[in-house]
Amino acid sequence: MREKIKQRDRLTDVARSILRGETAPVDVLKTLVNVPDNDAFLLFPGADMIRENHFGRSVHLCAICNGKSGGCSEDCSFCSQSVRSVSQIDRYPLMDAQEMAERGRRFEQTPVNRYSIVTSGKALPAGEVKTVARALAMLDTGKIGTCASLGIMDPDCLAILRKAGVSRYHHNLETAKSFFSSVCTTHTYEERVNTVRAARAAGMSVCCGGIFGLGETNDQILELALELKELDVDAVPVNFLVGIEGTPVFGTDNLTPLRCLKIIAFLRHALPDKEIIICGGRHQNLGVLHPLVFYAGASGIMTGDYLTTPGMGLEQDLSMIATLGMSVRDKEV
Repeated sequence: MREKIKQRDRLTDVARSILRGETAPVDVLKTLVNVPDNDAFLLFPGADMIRENHFGRSVHLCAICNGKSGGCSEDCSFCSQSVRSVSQIDRYPLMDAQEMAERGRRFEQTPVNRYSIVTSGKALPAGEVKTVARALAMLDTGKIGTCASLGIMDPDCLAILRKAGVSRYHHNLETAKSFFSSVCTTHTYEERVNTVRAARAAGMSVCCGGIFGLGETNDQILELALELKELDVDAVPVNFLVGIEGTPVFGTDNLTPLRCLKIIAFLRHALPDKEIIICGGRHQNLGVLHPLVFYAGASGIMTGDYLTTPGMGLEQDLSMIATLGMSVRDKEV
C-alpha cells in the first residue's frame, strides 16, 4: 500500500508539472499509458486537477443525428454500416434538410451545446453536402452550435459548410497510424489527416479522436495521442468498442471499465487543454462506473443515441451531472 501511495504521488507530480505549463516528455507519457489497468485510479488525482484547471466543473454536451445510414463502401472493421458488415441495422438515404433541421431544433431549448449531422460513406457527394449545409443553416447558432461529420472532404465542400455557419467539423483518425491498416484498407490514414487539416484551413474547429478496444497496444494509444497533439485538434471524441454482431470485430472486445478509465486519464495528461468527449460505448463498457469519466479527466459527453447503438437519455445525463456537483457548460453565443 505504501508503494501505491508513492506511485500515486509521483503520477500526480506529473500533473502538477503540466499545470505549470510544462509538456510531459514522451517517455513520461509512455509510463502513464503503461500504468496497469487495475491501477487506473492512481491517475485520477492528476487527471482531475488538469480537467478542472482548464474546464472548471462544467460539462460539454453534444448530440448527433444519423443523417444517412448504411451502405458504406469502406471496410472499417468496427462499423456496422461498412460493406463488410452483415449487421441488422436501419439503412436509409440522406434525410431531407427539413427533417435534419427539425431534429436539431429539439436541442435548441435544452442545455445541449452542439448538434452534429453524421452521414455514412467515405465522402458525402457535394450535392448532399449542400443539403446538410441547408439543414444546419436553419438552426439558431445562438442556441446550439453546429457540427458536421460527412467523411473525407475536399476544401470546396468544407467551404460550403463554413458558409452555412457550421463552426466545427468532426473526423476521427480512429486509431494509430501503425495500426490503421488492421482496421481499414479502403482508404489511407493520410486521407483522414488531410481532411482534418483542410477543415482547420476552412476556418472550422476540429473534433478528432478515435475508437478504443480494437486490439491496439498501449504504445499505439500513445502514438494516436501524439498525432492528435501534432494536429492541434480542438476536441477529442473517445469511443469504446461495442462489438456489433455482423462486424469483423464482434466477439473480440478486450475492454474493461478500468481500462476505459485509464485511457481517458492518460489522454487528459497527454492533451491537457483539449475537450475530451466520451461518446460511443460509454455506458456499455463502463457500466456503473461511467460517472467516473469526469474524475478520469473527461470534460464532455455525447448524450442520446449514437449512430447504430443506443446511448443514455438527456434527462439521465443531466441528473448524473447534477448528482456529481457539476453543471452543463454555458452555450457559446
